[in-house]
Amino acid sequence: AVDESELLTVPDGWKEPAFTREDNPKGLLEESSFATLFPKYREAYLKECWPLVQKALGEHYVNAVLDLIEGSMTVTTTKKTFDPYAIIRARDLIKLLARSVPFEQAVRILQDDVACDIIKIGSLVRKRETFIKRRARLLGPKGSTLKALELLTNCYIMVQGNTVSALGPFSGLKEVRKVVLDTMKNIHPIYNIKTLMIKRELAKDPELRTQSWERFLPKFKRKNLKKRKEPKKKNAKKEYTPFPPPQPESQIDKELASGEYFLKERQKKRKQMEEIKAKQADAIKRRQEERNKAFIPPKEKPVVKKKKASTEKKIDIEAIKEKVKNARKKKLGALPEEEVKLKMAADEKKKKKK
Repeated sequence: AVDESELLTVPDGWKEPAFTREDNPKGLLEESSFATLFPKYREAYLKECWPLVQKALGEHYVNAVLDLIEGSMTVTTTKKTFDPYAIIRARDLIKLLARSVPFEQAVRILQDDVACDIIKIGSLVRKRETFIKRRARLLGPKGSTLKALELLTNCYIMVQGNTVSALGPFSGLKEVRKVVLDTMKNIHPIYNIKTLMIKRELAKDPELRTQSWERFLPKFKRKNLKKRKEPKKKNAKKEYTPFPPPQPESQIDKELASGEYFLKERQKKRKQMEEIKAKQADAIKRRQEERNKAFIPPKEKPVVKKKKASTEKKIDIEAIKEKVKNARKKKLGALPEEEVKLKMAADEKKKKKK
């Protein structure tokens, strides 16, 4: 009886056997080819390292052509090509070279246990300034964040323009893609790096392989998602009524109600002048009151007379006598005269006896 959990886990140090000519002796039926364009600034480097690219692909019987006029790289299979996946690896190789990955790193894609992933990040953020800031956040100060990510995922990462090229094992590429996309969504990469570090330590313990790791992983809360601030002044909605609001009174209606409509022009003018004069009188009165405020003296506090301390104090003679007696009894400083005389007499008697 074999435990099912042991069957599901891959033993340490196991590698898939390499694909040889014996696995496919007759070769491929048809010729396949892939082409990719490269930017102008990569032309000098590709021209320099192209013989090495042809040599590396020649071992897998794949032809490589560099067209400097069109600015393209093409890879094609030959009659001797026996590995059907070799053309896919060759396609990934020229893609990585076009994305500014150096040849020393890009040639690793031809190995069986290495894969690549080119993540497009240009269209994930609208504003150009925000995109540049978040891309710089992925790199970190002096490339420290990117270096930490490379160590944790065992992948080579290259940030260039609007793409991020990653090269390494499949499990590492999955983590790299998650971190890159989260960074573009305004989640700092340090949170994902902390999680990866904890996972790395947990993977070393054989007992925790079959258990859930959720209790060990940190749960980060987004602090910038706050509730919408409510306005100070809330406009209360009026109750819906199907009837329109009443028509406001016109000036003629108001004059008819007050009786002004039936007055003559002279009387109307006289009334207006009286109203203006009344307003002016009120304004003058208010101004005069404000001016007079400066001349009004402030209220003074009432003067409180201090009580004279009574000079006459009764002297208790008996209490003073008792204090003097007590002071004599206490042995402070020099001894009293009587005690000194007694000591002198005692000393003289001792001398006579001798």
